[in-house]
Formats: sequence, C-alpha cells, structure tokens
Amino acid sequence: MASDYGGLGLRMGIEIHQQLEGKKLFCNCPTIIRKDKPDFVVKRELRAAAGETGEIDIAAAHEQSKAKHFLYQGYKDDTCLVELDEEPPHPVNREALKVSLQIAGLLNAKIVDSIQFMRKTVVDGSNTSGFQRTALVARDGHVDVNGKKISIPTVCLEEEACQVIERTKEYDSYNLSRLGIPLIEIATGPDIETPEECRDAAAKLGMILRSVPGMKRGIGTIRQDVNMSIKGQPRVEIKGFQEYKSIPTVIDNEIRRQLEEIKKGKKLNPEVRKAEDDFTTTFLRPMPGAARMYPETDIPLVKPMEIKAEKVELIEEKAEKIKRLGLGNDLANATAKIGKADLVLGFSERFSNVKPAFIAETIVSTPITIKRKDNVDVDPSDHDLEAIFSELNNGKIAKDSVYNILTDLGRTGKLDFGKYKMMSDKELEAEVRRIVSENKGKPESMLIGIAMGKLKGKADSRKVIEIIKKTN
Repeated sequence: MASDYGGLGLRMGIEIHQQLEGKKLFCNCPTIIRKDKPDFVVKRELRAAAGETGEIDIAAAHEQSKAKHFLYQGYKDDTCLVELDEEPPHPVNREALKVSLQIAGLLNAKIVDSIQFMRKTVVDGSNTSGFQRTALVARDGHVDVNGKKISIPTVCLEEEACQVIERTKEYDSYNLSRLGIPLIEIATGPDIETPEECRDAAAKLGMILRSVPGMKRGIGTIRQDVNMSIKGQPRVEIKGFQEYKSIPTVIDNEIRRQLEEIKKGKKLNPEVRKAEDDFTTTFLRPMPGAARMYPETDIPLVKPMEIKAEKVELIEEKAEKIKRLGLGNDLANATAKIGKADLVLGFSERFSNVKPAFIAETIVSTPITIKRKDNVDVDPSDHDLEAIFSELNNGKIAKDSVYNILTDLGRTGKLDFGKYKMMSDKELEAEVRRIVSENKGKPESMLIGIAMGKLKGKADSRKVIEIIKKTN
C-alpha cells in the first residue's frame, strides 16, 4: 500500500475491550467461559425498542429484519436468573469499578462525578435482554504513543456479550457463560494517522491494561476495534482484531477496498465490518447511532469517591525499576509483563546471596526450559519460590540444583530438598580426592567433568575446581 496516508486524509481511532477476572458485573457467577455440554437451552425472540430519542436504531432494525430466534446454552452451577434476564441485576461489582478507576488514572482521564449505567440496544441475540449495560467512568484522558499525545475521550465499564456457538438462517446459538463478564472499553480520538501508529497505540493501551491486576489473559480476552475514514467518506468500524500486529495489514486492505469502490462510482456507507483471518474485511451491519442508548433504571448511580482505588505502576515503570538490579532489558521486560517485578524486587532484598538476575531467570525462563527439554509442566507458587531461594541464600542447596528441584516439583507436586542438600566442605574435599584418586593420570579438564557430573547440585562448582587444582 502506498504510504501517502496524509494525502488520503486517513484518520483512525481505536477501541480496546478487556475482560476482567473475578465475578460478573451484575451477579456473583464466575467469569469462567465454558465449552462443555450445557445443562439447559432457552429459546428467545428479541425485538428492537425505541431509544431515548424515540427512534429505533438502524443497526437494531437491521438485526430484527432477519427474523431469527435465539438459543441460549446455560449451566446450573454457573448461570443464574440475571443472565437469563429473569431477575433484575444485582448491585454492580465494586472490584470491577475499582479496576476501571485505576485504568482511568493511568490514562490521565477525569473521573465523572456519578457513574450512570445505560442500556445500549443490541438485538443480534448476543444479550438475552436485548441491550448491553454500559457506563461512562472517565473522559478527556490521553496517552503518549511514540512521543505523540493521543486523546482518550472515554473510559467505560460494560458487560460482555454471549459467546456465539452457531449461526444459521433460522437461529443463532449462544453460550451464556461469557455474558456479564466485566469489560473495560477504552476509546481514543480520531488522532491516529497511519496504520503503524494504530498498531503502536493498541500495544501501548494493552500494556497499560496489563499493568492493572485483575485482567483476564489469553485468546479472546482482549479485542481491538478500529474506526477509520478517508477524506470525504463515511466512518467504517472494523471489529474482531485478536492480534494487534495484524492491524496495519487489515487497514491497508480496507483502504484498498474503499478506493476500488470509489473508482467504480459506488457510494460508501457508514458500516461495521469484521476483520477476517486473511486480513480482509466483510460486512456485519450498518453503523449504529445514538438512538440505541437509554438510561438503565434498575441500577442506582454510583459515586466514584466512595470507591478506594490504589494507584498502579505501569509495566514499563516496573521494568525500569528492576533493571537497576542489573537485569538486562529483555529479562526485565519479561518479568514485568508476567506481573513478577514486585516479587523479584522483594526476593532480591531478602536473599542478598542470590543474584537478582538468577532470581528473575528462575521465575521467568526456567519453567519454560523445563517444559521444552523435559516435557514437564511446572508452575511454582510464590511460596515455592520463596522456599527455594531461602535454601539457596543460606547455602543449603547449590545454584545448579534449582533446575532439578523445579523439575521434581512439576513431576510430584512437592518440593524436596533432601537429595540436593549441599555437602560440607569436609565431605566435599574427601569426595573430590576420591574421584581424583580413582581417575589418576586423566587431564584436569576431564577430572572436573567427572566430578561435576557426580556432584552436580550438591556442591559449588567453583569449590570443586579449586579442590581438583589443589589435589591434582
């Protein structure tokens, strides 16, 4: 694609949707998305209602014109009457509200005086009630992307939609386990001018979200939608980006599609399109308007001042902090990204005989290496790691034994330091002298190899070498 985006008058904004862990937004059901056989299925039909303006939204009318019915799969232990729209919403999840306020703070946004939930008309079947509950939490923020200030007009808290299982001409089938999961929505202004800048903005916003505890991880837990337009043409929204790195390619292909339509003399319409796996886009529905919003009367106003939201450090700030311990850039960034920066800082302070870089490598890299080399899954708890570094710091185990201790933990589920206890200096010297005596005439390098093979994990390699040099 030609790089003359300025000549095209390209303008873009991005919306990020991030799921939260814990409980659902308006009930106590867990946020576990299930794919097993449902306990029951409910059939529904939905009809569009007029919004606060007295008009029926164009996107809602489009969905209603399909005349489909909807099937909802549910579970006795994970689905309640709130998801089925048979009971009013419970009080809003205070933890989700706290997280939304923390994110707003990281985005330099102004918190609203009162949080008012609204109903957004949605009759494509993705919500049993025919609307999605959403609330403005903060506005007028900004984020720095490569030295440029990108505006953040809104930060919202809303409920996630159902997960689609099957679509046919007669009906759509959905799973209720995803419905109601708390969802943070961050929207930028139309300040983004190139596809690459759009990708970088998505990456920066993703980093900010991951900096706050309580984010869900994995495929489908974060989504990026791009709003774009070229000079003199209507806005198009592209939904369904799972991977931010694909954003430039999809945008370039969408620009190419629009230019070809214009060249043929066709009129472009404001619409919502889906990002496909081949980086093209396909039509989803007309662009919704303001007619789809009206107040939610079942939920009281929330005063943000009543919610205590502690300040959160950005991942990049935590990475800079642990770099001062002597960690390289890659290791520091990886440690911060998985949320272990504070753990490394704490362990480094407590266990001064263990190098901070080794602490970080053990936490970040060693489990991955064990899986690759030994096909053993190990996920040590903070308590497990504390015990290992305590033994190492006190000289009770050798640094070389940590790999095997973690491998054993993965296999047995238990920590066992017994067979990896360090030999005393007296025991070590006697054992090394015995090895040298049994291998008389062999070169020093070979003796070191034999000794290290027999004593690995039970002695400091430097001491072994020192004794061999003195004895041989």
